[in-house]
Amino acid sequence: MEVFVFPTGTTIIICVLSVLLAVLPWHLFNNFWLKPKRLEKLLKGQGLQGEPYNLSVLKDKSKQNYMLKLQQEDKSKSIGLSKEVAPSIFSTLHEAVHKYGKNSFLWDGATPSVIITDPDQIKEIFNRMEDFPKSKFRSISKYFGVGIAHQEGEKWAKHRKIVNPAFHIEKLKGMLPAFSHSCNEMISKWKGLLSSDGTCELDVWPFLQNLTCDVISRTAFGSSYAEGAKIFQLLKKQGFILMTAPRTNIPLWRLLPTTAERRMKEIERDIRDSLEGIIEKREEALKNGEATNDDLLGILLQSNHAEKQGHGNSKNIGMTTHDVIDECKLFYLAGQETTSSLLVWTMVLLGRYPEWQERARQEVLQVFGNQNPNSEGLSQLKTVTMILYEVLRLYPPVIYFNRAVQKDLKLGKLLLPTGTNVALPIVLIHHDQDLWGDDAKEFKPERFAEGIAKATKGQVSYFPFGWGPRICLGQNFTLLEAKIAISLLLQNFSFELSPNYAHLPTMVLTLMPKNGAIIILHKL
Repeated sequence: MEVFVFPTGTTIIICVLSVLLAVLPWHLFNNFWLKPKRLEKLLKGQGLQGEPYNLSVLKDKSKQNYMLKLQQEDKSKSIGLSKEVAPSIFSTLHEAVHKYGKNSFLWDGATPSVIITDPDQIKEIFNRMEDFPKSKFRSISKYFGVGIAHQEGEKWAKHRKIVNPAFHIEKLKGMLPAFSHSCNEMISKWKGLLSSDGTCELDVWPFLQNLTCDVISRTAFGSSYAEGAKIFQLLKKQGFILMTAPRTNIPLWRLLPTTAERRMKEIERDIRDSLEGIIEKREEALKNGEATNDDLLGILLQSNHAEKQGHGNSKNIGMTTHDVIDECKLFYLAGQETTSSLLVWTMVLLGRYPEWQERARQEVLQVFGNQNPNSEGLSQLKTVTMILYEVLRLYPPVIYFNRAVQKDLKLGKLLLPTGTNVALPIVLIHHDQDLWGDDAKEFKPERFAEGIAKATKGQVSYFPFGWGPRICLGQNFTLLEAKIAISLLLQNFSFELSPNYAHLPTMVLTLMPKNGAIIILHKL
């Protein structure tokens, strides 16, 4: 009689390894050669052009080399700020369009990204959220994929509903004193730097970063804003690690732990510990009926509490503490980075075009005199609004969006196969002469004299904050803060670009001036 012998532990391990050794090579060969070549053939068969796929793209050291190059570059380097103010930004996406035209694709590792520049197709992508979800973050980038900005489906809809009240325009009006307070503190520092003739030359970029950090700390956390400022410093450290850490697409290599990832995790724990402490205090106050709802966190917790009560405090309803922490991180990352980018490029362009600076100043003085801006007056700032729209067109905080294709889809005449991405190059579309005219690369705020719809002729060719159902909730926050800051600056100073200003726009977390923004201030 045959006796069955149970396999030993060693035998099991050998069996598992044998299966892996048999399956893994085929898996790698399929994912990193057969599949990309099949997708390439399908795309080229539709007339799309791009670099031929080969295994060298898996090294993908471009980002790492670029950041190293930025750190070593001579700060005097400049692309020049002439009539054409389009930024010269490193991007394989821009290189692909320059080399192959608008109907092209590029490689992100083994994944092809189809570049979409047609307004009708862009509109379709924004509206078809379920068909075109946001691309998944990989490796340490996941620490910045937080909150409703990177959620999908039911979870996104639920969280959007809860977060929405925090950015209602009436709630934001209550935060205007905090905006003015932070900006007046910065202006006082600048006045303290003026020489006896009432002028000074300074790099305004770090001041504007500190200003928007202070504003978001106050408006998000109210009385806890000092703790909020510490959290922001931790997020800045994460941002630096993200942009300077080596990146690779080599199979399995990404699974290995790195020094950068370990550091990101340590900082993440510190951020979450700090935020948990703030949130727990607020939730305790909410239970005791002591909660305030005059800051973003307070409004968010109040909205979350109401949502839970409306469904009998079910565990599956509302946000968890972890969810709330993610939204707080998003307040910072989106609110601070976006507004500081908008403000610095507005000062650069108004310094370059003094006639527009004077037009804006006369409008501000006519509406507010020398008083702090108020909500009624802000809605009357037509010239300032035109200028901000044009700055966002020329220097959008984010230069492109990515979306994933998770099933075979039809987009216009294109057939997009599963496993591809689509890339929406914001800067290229905002500067496209076919869409905006021969003066597309020039600073001309008058193009927005009758609003965005008129300027774009009803097309989706302008989307600094996204478009459609997922348009950025914080856009009103950013524009209100920018209007107040610019109004107060125009009341107190005239300014011009210094001869020492070296124009070199650079994409880090947002579009920023690589060499700072050196401005000469004149006290009024």
